Amino acid sequence: MEDKRVQIEEGRTILGIELGSTRIKAVLIDETHTPVASGSHEWENRLENGIWTYSLTDIWEGLKGCYKSLAEDVKNTYGVELTRVGAMGVSAMMHGYMAFDEKGELLVPFRTWRNTMTGKAAAELTELFQFNIPERWSISHLYHAVLEQEEHVPQIAYLTTLAGYIHWKLTGKKVLGIGDASGMFPVDSKTMTYRQDMLDKFDAHVSSYGFPWKIGQLLPQVLVAGEDAGVLTQEGARLLDPSGRLEAGVSLCPPEGDAGTGMAATNSVAKRTGNVSAGTSIFVMAVLEHELAKLHREIDMVTTPDGSPVAMVHANNCTSDLNAWVGLFREFSQAAGLAMDGDKLYGMLYNKALEGDADCGGLLSYGYYSGEFITGMEEGRPLFVRKPDANFNLANFMRAHLFTALGVVKIGMDILADEQVGLDSLLGHGGLFKTKGVGQRMMAAAMNTPVSVMETAGEGGPWGMALLAAYAKNRAAQESLPEYLSKRVFADAAGSCVEPNDKDVAGFEAFMVQYRAGLAVERAAVDHLR
Repeated sequence: MEDKRVQIEEGRTILGIELGSTRIKAVLIDETHTPVASGSHEWENRLENGIWTYSLTDIWEGLKGCYKSLAEDVKNTYGVELTRVGAMGVSAMMHGYMAFDEKGELLVPFRTWRNTMTGKAAAELTELFQFNIPERWSISHLYHAVLEQEEHVPQIAYLTTLAGYIHWKLTGKKVLGIGDASGMFPVDSKTMTYRQDMLDKFDAHVSSYGFPWKIGQLLPQVLVAGEDAGVLTQEGARLLDPSGRLEAGVSLCPPEGDAGTGMAATNSVAKRTGNVSAGTSIFVMAVLEHELAKLHREIDMVTTPDGSPVAMVHANNCTSDLNAWVGLFREFSQAAGLAMDGDKLYGMLYNKALEGDADCGGLLSYGYYSGEFITGMEEGRPLFVRKPDANFNLANFMRAHLFTALGVVKIGMDILADEQVGLDSLLGHGGLFKTKGVGQRMMAAAMNTPVSVMETAGEGGPWGMALLAAYAKNRAAQESLPEYLSKRVFADAAGSCVEPNDKDVAGFEAFMVQYRAGLAVERAAVDHLR
């Protein structure tokens, strides 16, 4: 405790801040990369005129509230004021649209990643670039505004993400970490900047509109992890801490997106590593050894914070239907006078799945609460189906629901396997892995890859951002980000690893044959159940 207090007083701690979709969180770490204090602020986007947005007031009041909460935690725990830090960094949810004029004024309300009115624009850009451009990317939002002939488009002088905007106001620098930048516009992992051929194609494509800008002039400068991204100005310090206690002059690392901080927090930035976040939704991020040879609409291409190409497979549905079935069993236990707490009930049912047939005994389920792009479903219809001769028991029932939670990402990962993408390890985090060993075993079977869960995985994005700031401050000459994380942060990290079981792997493949065939049933449910 005394050592941590001294580090705080002497400004040797490092601050990471991340703006998530429902919470802004700050984490202060010491010289061993261990969190010593934290703060948070709850917030929520709003739907205004058909646009999901946060106002600038929301952003800055949220950041002030979060920092104040952190400073109070420091004061209450260590008895000292937080006045300076050794380094810091800011991250936020990726993508979206923040367009500013030459005076720095926001031209239209912030359009978050959640807005999906850009479908036509994204499809046209994908065809133009022969590179998958998702609806939530910043370039999709810009081109949508072009197609809609929105009045503000000719006035744009700067286009950035939420993290890029905050960093700009804190430092005066219009820069962005390469991971976040890769969700604005395609980047080149060789040149570590935007794809010049695609910049040229975009400019040529919109030339008939006569805009006074070229796309490359609007985008923030790309930086990779470890590079200097400016210092906290006096004005920036007051934006975070109106009390005036926080000192200016602290160095900032490149601002990043939440995908990049997740990779850092799970030590998944080296080639042939990946991380999987499995909760309400699920996504797998695989760090590639090379670019994909073909265009795949099912795969999003981004990068690690140090610029390595990353393939992202995302599914909207994971544990929601599974949780609903557990809720049904909870109702039964209560009605029978056998009420169990949530952890015990989940543990019993999840572990029961380990006793089931490898292929789930012919049972089939689709936990589609909402639509799934990869399987072509615009809406969701949770569905459970079986043939009369299926082996219908509790173990197979639970196993089928655990397997189907991974079905969509399995289809995406099979696409990557066809592209000769290999993974040596996956780091799992999220609610699916809460019951020890079970979610890991199912994921290992689905991906045919060892799956680890670390005790530090729960620290999340703000901790990952603090690690990136620590890397920028402390790295030795020529020390790569993977080396820094593996040797200095995660060398002694506690956790568990589950290797794929041959019988489970074969069972999952057999289940997926039925899963793919049964998509016609799900299609019929979407079409006819109104």
